Amino acid sequence: MIPLRRLFNALACGLACATAATSVSAESVLFVGNSFTFGAYSPVWKYRAASVTDLNAGGVGGVPALFKLFSGEAGLDYQVSLVTNPGIGLDYHWANNLAKIDRPWDHVLLQSFSTLDRDKPGDPALLTDYTARFTKVLKARNPAADIELVATWSRPDMTYAGTGPWRGKAITDMADDLQRGYAAAAAATPGVRGVVAVGEAFNTAVRTGVADGNPYDGTDFGKVNLWAYDHYHASAFGYYLEALMIFGALTGKDPQSLGARETAAVELGFSAAQTQALQKVAHDQLAGTPPGR
Repeated sequence: MIPLRRLFNALACGLACATAATSVSAESVLFVGNSFTFGAYSPVWKYRAASVTDLNAGGVGGVPALFKLFSGEAGLDYQVSLVTNPGIGLDYHWANNLAKIDRPWDHVLLQSFSTLDRDKPGDPALLTDYTARFTKVLKARNPAADIELVATWSRPDMTYAGTGPWRGKAITDMADDLQRGYAAAAAATPGVRGVVAVGEAFNTAVRTGVADGNPYDGTDFGKVNLWAYDHYHASAFGYYLEALMIFGALTGKDPQSLGARETAAVELGFSAAQTQALQKVAHDQLAGTPPGR
């Protein structure tokens, strides 16, 4: 008979070894972005924060936590980390967070300022410059690193209000311009796999009647509002769609496979119909091979 102490020690060792093996085998994913990544002004901001590692120690769950949950539901295991700061682009991360990013990651998602360049809205030169810088550093750490850019959405506050290059244009125009900018940055940077076309998915949701295109005049019956109360950041619906797009692009899995009763959607208070509609938008956008992918 095996002594109880030896048995307990063997069981403890087995558990520790299994945990270590799981940790070693899990691929790492790093999200680099801003408030559009961390889910500002929505319940997504602090959602399941304990499931991911916030390298800025801000207690953020955000889109990375949604991705982590989706991948777990799909039977996949990733170690998910994030580096996010509000209102900034990749140039800020280069100056302030490089030490946290300069590691051998398996997958990296880079998302920059909402207009590409705060001082020159719509100009992709700054994004292209810092995409190249980060790609060089990341590939030096891990030549097999999978690097993708995340193109963001149109801002109603810059379309229906205020001033700027998108004032008075269609709500879809800003996202189209951002997508072209991100696609140009990806094309100019060997080592970047492509662009996750989140803004184009927002456009698809509007064009297909899943989402209302003008939050300033209320939300049409049966549609969702993809934007938060500031008509700038995303709502929980918008961040959910962003996470679906990243999940599908990174894993190759169909977002529709998550199903109408997907856990995050239920916890965020979505109806089954809303969940399925958003999953279909992501599926259709990814299957349609949008520009830059």
